[in-house]
Amino acid sequence: MLQIETFRNADLSQGWRPGNNAGGATLFKALGHPLAARKGSALVEQLKAHGPVALYDPSGAIGNVHAYYDLSALDIAGYFVQRVEDLGATFLGHPAQPLTEIGRSKGQAVFALLFDANKTLAPLRHVFPRGAEIVTLDALRLPDDMLTNRSAYLDPLNFATNFALFRDLGDASGLHTRVAGVNYWALPNSSDAVLWLCLFGADGQVLAEWREPLPPAGAPFVIDSRAVRARFGLSDFTGSLFIHALHGARHDVVKYALDVDGEEGLALSCSHDANAWPADFYAGMPAGEDDERVTLYIQNSHPTPIPPDSVGVNVVGSNESVWLAEAIPGFATRTVDVSAMLPGARFPDQLEITAGRHFVRPRYEVIRTRNGTRRRRLAHANVERTDLKPDPRIPQLAKTLGKGYIMPLPVLPQHAFSTVVLPTPMARDEHEMPLRVELYDASGTRVAEKYLGRVQRRESVAIDIETWLAETGARLPSGYGHVEFLYDFRGGGDANGWLHALARFEQKASGHRAETIFGAHIYNVPVIYKDEPQSYTNAPPGLSTRLFLRLGQPGQDTLCHLLYPASLPWHPKSATELVLQDSLGQTIATRTVEIPCGGSLHWRLSEMFSKQERAQLNGQGYVTVRDTTCRLFGFHGLVNGDTSFCLDHMFGF
Repeated sequence: MLQIETFRNADLSQGWRPGNNAGGATLFKALGHPLAARKGSALVEQLKAHGPVALYDPSGAIGNVHAYYDLSALDIAGYFVQRVEDLGATFLGHPAQPLTEIGRSKGQAVFALLFDANKTLAPLRHVFPRGAEIVTLDALRLPDDMLTNRSAYLDPLNFATNFALFRDLGDASGLHTRVAGVNYWALPNSSDAVLWLCLFGADGQVLAEWREPLPPAGAPFVIDSRAVRARFGLSDFTGSLFIHALHGARHDVVKYALDVDGEEGLALSCSHDANAWPADFYAGMPAGEDDERVTLYIQNSHPTPIPPDSVGVNVVGSNESVWLAEAIPGFATRTVDVSAMLPGARFPDQLEITAGRHFVRPRYEVIRTRNGTRRRRLAHANVERTDLKPDPRIPQLAKTLGKGYIMPLPVLPQHAFSTVVLPTPMARDEHEMPLRVELYDASGTRVAEKYLGRVQRRESVAIDIETWLAETGARLPSGYGHVEFLYDFRGGGDANGWLHALARFEQKASGHRAETIFGAHIYNVPVIYKDEPQSYTNAPPGLSTRLFLRLGQPGQDTLCHLLYPASLPWHPKSATELVLQDSLGQTIATRTVEIPCGGSLHWRLSEMFSKQERAQLNGQGYVTVRDTTCRLFGFHGLVNGDTSFCLDHMFGF
């Protein structure tokens, strides 16, 4: 495992903090940034040339630094700490000593493991060995013009970064990628927000590096692989696009929608941002069926190589992992044939990935060959938590929070799509899930309920909605709706609040499929348990909605499925605005819709907005789903006639 700190746990005893928790760590981003990595090896060589080096570690950064830049080649004159509580630690066999002892070391150089070093070092220089050269992490700093807050280098706003799986395979029948988002970083009337972009090829080498000016605040942007390919004269590529939002305000997260198209529509997929904090494990990736092959894209998210036998896959509930024998260079991308690694796994088996913090949330691709036609769909696994234990309070939540945690998923219009849903264990210590599933019509009426019992980790309980309706004689009067997975303790059991579920949809006319996975939340209640309900921009309860709906390309229609889940009864109907906005973020038209509490709304762009209104988009635009009365959960997709479609959950901002 890469010994980096990627996430800080919240201390809820100190009250709520912005971002719902203490948030992602920043140091590893600063050390592993592509521009910093180019300076890292030179820094180590500089230290080697000085002779014995005393390591001064005031904040416990040694593991992060060593993970990226091997310090074992140094002649270490001692390891010195500032915090008394760090005494007793060791680094490469050197016991931690108090900083008061550093002057007695034989260090001819002091490597101070901190940024913004002058503020800390000014009153301490007299304690260092006389004549020693002082080297700091400031040698790795990004240029000042890339920083939002120059006075606090590790401010999260300085490192709003993420990775995207980015590929372009050439001609019109090949695969193309579009990253779509909205400029939610810039303040109103601000024009200096910009994206710094670096495209790495499959071997980890830089293919292109550039800055992309962002449109005005609230306006959409698109990064199209075809345009990038033409601009830089590239051949076919499959790799990682590193995205860094500069000069942003409020948000330190890069969110986007990711669309893949090609092969005459047979490769249509949509997904979303990769989560910028690499995790130990990922899960929720389904095994394929007999006519499917599953491949996993491993995007090394760091400048340091992934060693052999560090990445493994296994069926959830099994301890028998199959390991990837090859090393993966820094920032390189590998395509792994998971079906070959686990030949006996079949849907509804679920797969787990041992990642060791080497890469961000990975994508997987399923190639389905049926009746001589090959179709592709791309989706993502999700973070499997290592820090969660059963929470004994959750069984008591019903007294205050009604349903408590809800994991909602859409049931698409039955005349055109089939829907299968599957609960997924997403914590390493989750051995069972006491569950029931409820089926709701778009009107908010519950039409069916099923107690699933204490689902064991190794079990995979797939629920086909059409089969369920046929067995019960129930029906969806609206023709569509949604399901909710809920904790149910009638037979005992425990829970941790990290309830996830997967949905798989199939277009009946074509056989094209799409998958999406998400986790449960507590929805639309005025009280808070821990940091639930979550909010993107304000303190909980966060009872509002702002979702980004990107629009399709010519020939594609855009679909949206909005859910209004509620743990307790809330407003009988939503007051939801669908705002069509152009390439400058200006409003073209607004529609107000009402979604029943506990219900849903399925709609398409072509039906919601007129042809005349859509013609004003000037080739690019988006829809904001806005509601100040309740929190909705949304899914976006594209429809390419009866040839293909795609679906995934939306992001909020």
